[in-house]
Amino acid sequence: MNVRQLAERSRAFQRQAAQVLARVDSSHARIITVEEGYRQLGKLSLTQHDLFVEAFRCAEHGLFRAAHVMAWAAFMDFVHEKLFEDGFAALRQARPKWKPLANKEDLREYRDSQVVETLKLVRLCGKGVCRSLDGDLSRRNECGHPTGYSPGLNETLGYISGLLQRISALQPKKPRIP
Repeated sequence: MNVRQLAERSRAFQRQAAQVLARVDSSHARIITVEEGYRQLGKLSLTQHDLFVEAFRCAEHGLFRAAHVMAWAAFMDFVHEKLFEDGFAALRQARPKWKPLANKEDLREYRDSQVVETLKLVRLCGKGVCRSLDGDLSRRNECGHPTGYSPGLNETLGYISGLLQRISALQPKKPRIP
């Protein structure tokens, strides 16, 4: 057996071991399960990619509160880009009192809750999805501020996975003028 064959067998063993360990709730190998789903998700910007990678790394190292914060930051960057797809035309129609926005960075001046509500106004999501996103934002806030909330691996992986699913559902949609 040559070195290449040995290396390939070693990689195959690692993949199989990770799949077995991923079934154990307390195993950090569960990260691999979510990463596989993440790799299948396309059309993320470099910023969003980097933020989700940081969220995964935080989860791998047991920094679950930080993972929630990083995953939410990645999600909101996606939302800001999505609202900017039409040059903020639908957003301006839905939020005429907001100051003129030149780029997606200008949108960061508004609270995340206002931006989430705007998703409903520009018909990117319905009332139920917006309520769920409000819940995700509340969990992010609990993780980003001193509270008694201390998520574990399961909650963290579920949170990241849920945000990735939201992105996947929002990707094909376009903001529409109400």
